[in-house]
Amino acid sequence: MPDFWDLYLSSPAVVDGVVYVGSGDGHCYALDAATGQLTWKFATGDVVHSSPAVVDGTVYFGSWDTFLYAVDAATGQAKWKFKTGDDAENHNQTGIQSSPAVVDGTVYFGCRDSHLYAVDAATGQEKWKVKITWINASPAVREGRIYFGTSIPAFFVALDAGTGKELYRFDAHVPVFSSPALAGNLALFGSFNGSLYAVDLASGKQVWEFQTEAAKKNAAGCLNPDGSLNFPALFPSRYFEETMFHAGQKLFTMGAIVSSPVVDGGVVYVSSADGCLYALE
Repeated sequence: MPDFWDLYLSSPAVVDGVVYVGSGDGHCYALDAATGQLTWKFATGDVVHSSPAVVDGTVYFGSWDTFLYAVDAATGQAKWKFKTGDDAENHNQTGIQSSPAVVDGTVYFGCRDSHLYAVDAATGQEKWKVKITWINASPAVREGRIYFGTSIPAFFVALDAGTGKELYRFDAHVPVFSSPALAGNLALFGSFNGSLYAVDLASGKQVWEFQTEAAKKNAAGCLNPDGSLNFPALFPSRYFEETMFHAGQKLFTMGAIVSSPVVDGGVVYVSSADGCLYALE
């Protein structure tokens, strides 16, 4: 049996007959798509949950070792690496779980150090960074704007892609690990409270909200009346491992939507921790 962290939590990217995927063993792998034979593997200093983006012969991905990497897609040789922030006090709010989006020569990605970064795709030089809060979700980029969710406090945020200027933030109340799907004039994303939100891209206003049955049934034990997290109920212990396990179990009873939705033919498909796959108009 593999160790718990030796998991493929990143999603694979398939380009020109090669599968690229990160692993909990600290590597990014390149495999022949037809045979599964190893082409190369690249070692980082910690687990790789970030899904790789492959653009113009370069593989971009983040690691929990605090670095964003750019690796040659053919050889597996490093082109550059970019250092994000450290947490000398708690040793917790560090590392990259967000998957990068590469648009017009810029790599955009979120980090657990509470920043959204824009980095030059060719050189790895920082263009700008914006401090908001802990970011696990991956950004979506369209028409000069970046859209992404955050953890605690929980927001859905829109930034100007050129400058990083904040355009708006929508209060999601509960951590958003789900990466947004952009469809028409809407951004669609899930939350740990078991809700799928549709937010107007232009204004940041909520258009509609879908709740799982588990969310309707179990929210009272996890949320305050205003929709925010009930911290005393979720985190009853001073022991980190114990309280995080308890909080995770409680949040998942609401049918947490951690996955990213997909839109096709006017239908939104999304899965939930309640064990269901939903199809919504």
